[in-house]
Amino acid sequence: MKYLSIVGMLAMLLVAAGTPATAQPANQLPQGEGRELVATACSQCHALSPIVSGREGQAGWRRHVYNMVLRGAQLRASEAETVIAYLTANFGPGSQGLGNVTLPNGPGKELVETRCAVCHTLERVTIVKRQKRDWETIVANMYERWGQSAPDEVQAISAYLVAQFGHN
Repeated sequence: MKYLSIVGMLAMLLVAAGTPATAQPANQLPQGEGRELVATACSQCHALSPIVSGREGQAGWRRHVYNMVLRGAQLRASEAETVIAYLTANFGPGSQGLGNVTLPNGPGKELVETRCAVCHTLERVTIVKRQKRDWETIVANMYERWGQSAPDEVQAISAYLVAQFGHN
């Protein structure tokens, strides 16, 4: 019986350690209407890094925000629209974001800088190590979303990302 209560307490501690107890500070975010909502509502479940590294347009941010509301984010409809407007203005296509990542030299670097950085920060591109097949699938999917067919570019970008940010 004592063993079960110890196991139960350890499980509760692990769950509590993996869940943010408080919102992250808004000072990590650019000024603007919606800043406090993002800092509070979004960071209840995850870090702000996936948000600040995104480069979605209004439709993409709307999809993400309402997906999070369905998952439990505490936002009323008017607040969700404020968050969407804030995210689009500060983390939309072409915005500078918060990070300043320099990519390692190599064939395909310029394509990553000119193609991937249109919608994503370079931090988002570099933060996760992926397997070769995953990079190839992701890059091909991005070109499909663009409505572009450029197999040579897809191959060059995928090869660069595998060489610089891949794992086995």
